Amino acid sequence: MTDTLSRNVEAQSFYNKYVSSPLIDINSIERQLFKIFDEELNSEAPVLLDYKPEAIRKLSRFLTGELKRSASVGIAGETASGKSTITLDIIETIELFAKVFNAGNVITRVNTDDYYYDRSEEVKKAGGMAEFAKNYDFDVPEALELDLMCKHIQELLSGRSVMLPKYDMSGTTIRWDNHTLAKPSRIIISEGLFTLTEKIRSAFDFKIYVDIDSEIQKERFFIRANERGLGESAQKIYDNASNKANIYIRPCRLQADIVLSGEADRSGYKIFLNKILSLVEQLHFSK
Repeated sequence: MTDTLSRNVEAQSFYNKYVSSPLIDINSIERQLFKIFDEELNSEAPVLLDYKPEAIRKLSRFLTGELKRSASVGIAGETASGKSTITLDIIETIELFAKVFNAGNVITRVNTDDYYYDRSEEVKKAGGMAEFAKNYDFDVPEALELDLMCKHIQELLSGRSVMLPKYDMSGTTIRWDNHTLAKPSRIIISEGLFTLTEKIRSAFDFKIYVDIDSEIQKERFFIRANERGLGESAQKIYDNASNKANIYIRPCRLQADIVLSGEADRSGYKIFLNKILSLVEQLHFSK
């Protein structure tokens, strides 16, 4: 009982320290959020392409402290859409904000790619990754242990620390379980191809989809393929990924609370997020 209590205190430390005032007008915060989102949506080069009003209402409840628990954020998109870069920019921006105000640990990342099943023995038997991949599809949700990922996110949201797996993306398909310690924090964030698919999306309070023009996405894919030395197999890999994205990933856009552009300048994401964080400063750090 004592251990559970201490873990819950760890998870709630941010808002326990900077608890919202009962005098806060949540409707005012909601209006300010709608203004921030609408201005971005209608700007010349928006990072925001679409959003659902319900997401703003829920966000206002988290920001004001009406909802005192941790929030979970899931980010999905096609390969080379920019989702990982956007996620890293979000983490960097929030961590910098937390550092300025000495807010401690406020964001924890759970990488969807680390939940690919270990197929290292099968790869060895096949004589290497190239031969194994001829009869194994990595571009389907079943290639990942999403049930385990969902369990880990729920444990973090419950205030418990978790040992996360680590997957080797170099071609061995080795997965090391219980590899990385993840501590509960105010925000749990995940990104990956299948982060918003049916088996896992219910774990997230905020579902974000990164959209991108197909030609730009394709160009990025082949630049990356060339860097990874995929050679002549790149086209086949791309065709399969694109076909499977049409089945499993693109439909997730309809499930998303927020749709971001994968083509915007990186500074734009940070500027947009900082406008939201300015409300956090106003609510919890202004004297």
